[in-house]
Amino acid sequence: MINGQVSYWMQDTAASERPERPPLDGDTTVDVCVVGAGYTGLWTAYWLRQALPDASILVVEAQHVGYGASGRNGGWLSGKMIGLSRHMAEGPGGREAVLELRRAAVDAFDEILGIMADHAVDVDAVHGGYLTIGRTPAELARLRAAVEAERAWGMTEDDVRLLSAAEAADRISIDGMLGALYSPHNVRLHPGKLVAGLASAAEAAGVRIAERTPALDIAPGRVRTAHGTVTARHVLRATEGYTARLPGRRRDMLPMNSSMVITEPLSEADWKTIGWTGGEALSGAQHTYFYAQRTADGRIALGGRGLPYRFGSRLDQDGRLDRWTIGQLHGVLRGLWPEVRFELAHAWCGSLGVPRDWSPSVVWDPATGLGHAGGYVGQGVTASYLAGRTLADLVAGKETRYTRLPWSGRTSPRWEPEPLRWLGSYAMYGLYRIADLSEGSARHEGTSTFARLADTITGRH
Repeated sequence: MINGQVSYWMQDTAASERPERPPLDGDTTVDVCVVGAGYTGLWTAYWLRQALPDASILVVEAQHVGYGASGRNGGWLSGKMIGLSRHMAEGPGGREAVLELRRAAVDAFDEILGIMADHAVDVDAVHGGYLTIGRTPAELARLRAAVEAERAWGMTEDDVRLLSAAEAADRISIDGMLGALYSPHNVRLHPGKLVAGLASAAEAAGVRIAERTPALDIAPGRVRTAHGTVTARHVLRATEGYTARLPGRRRDMLPMNSSMVITEPLSEADWKTIGWTGGEALSGAQHTYFYAQRTADGRIALGGRGLPYRFGSRLDQDGRLDRWTIGQLHGVLRGLWPEVRFELAHAWCGSLGVPRDWSPSVVWDPATGLGHAGGYVGQGVTASYLAGRTLADLVAGKETRYTRLPWSGRTSPRWEPEPLRWLGSYAMYGLYRIADLSEGSARHEGTSTFARLADTITGRH
């Protein structure tokens, strides 16, 4: 089994799709400098070239295209809510802006896949929706509450519904499943192929990408890198979970760790046992949830939290995952399908950016030329596309559907200093694990005291 080396997705993406791009070679001047060559930075650069075709645009990346969360995620192009509805509705657009964000997320499916098709990029996309399964009465109660909450925000039976145990079993066979939430609004895809294809599309539009060029400092009109200083009228930061590495930014975004494993290809007999022929993405309703997909080459890729946060906002070592978390994720697979023998092929981890209020922002200051976008809290495959379009339109001075989305101009409070960040994150996930153990053993209806306490700490419900 391979451990780290970024991720299976990036190892699996063909070398021809991941050309080595030279670092910056000395000082340079451009119209726009984007920091970060993940989904957000690349979509921003791509859409800026459409809006400002004569602008010179440079993307600087500390490692290589897709090194961060864009190359390590679960491959959900999802129509789920981005951020917390109650926070997103506090802006001038109110409730209607939140509903428009949901509509824009679903519309993004065809837009993203259409751009990839225009550039002859196959991202292994299957529009199969997603399932969230319940295997205890408490989990089933949370699924019912989730459907009711979606109804309160305007979602209909066509958007999300509760499946009985029998209906869910028609889609996938899982040990002890009592029911599931189903939504058609999800596309399963290969994250590595998407980020590589997006980089190629941006370059074809005239964007320059400098890899292995870490930004050391960002200021109005300037990005100082390890290989020279970039002078630019507009400087746009798309650093997500890596934001804490920048001077003065340690408390802006908490780098929450997410971990994944992927199996060796399963046999036809194993797939007959499991079912799962519709391409749905899969997650669990427990507090320490998992997320998964059936890949195009017949594997299961499954992720979860593991070690939630490293003291001082430290980051992983090239995606390397600790043995305890690998064992935990392997155990999730065995618990879902005890009759199947799973051999793991690759394990990795990565960081997603979490704002203090669990809701994203897209900000541009025309006075300084500084802008940034991020804080998607696990919905980044879809959100980064919309945020990139939003940021590009703001810089171009256009008023569009995207600039009216509720994240435009909003800011989140800063995280507490250490050791409070570390203590809070471990207390939260400790309570969640205790709650899951309690629910799994007692199999009682409702939400446990531990779960209510953990939700109060995070402010997520």
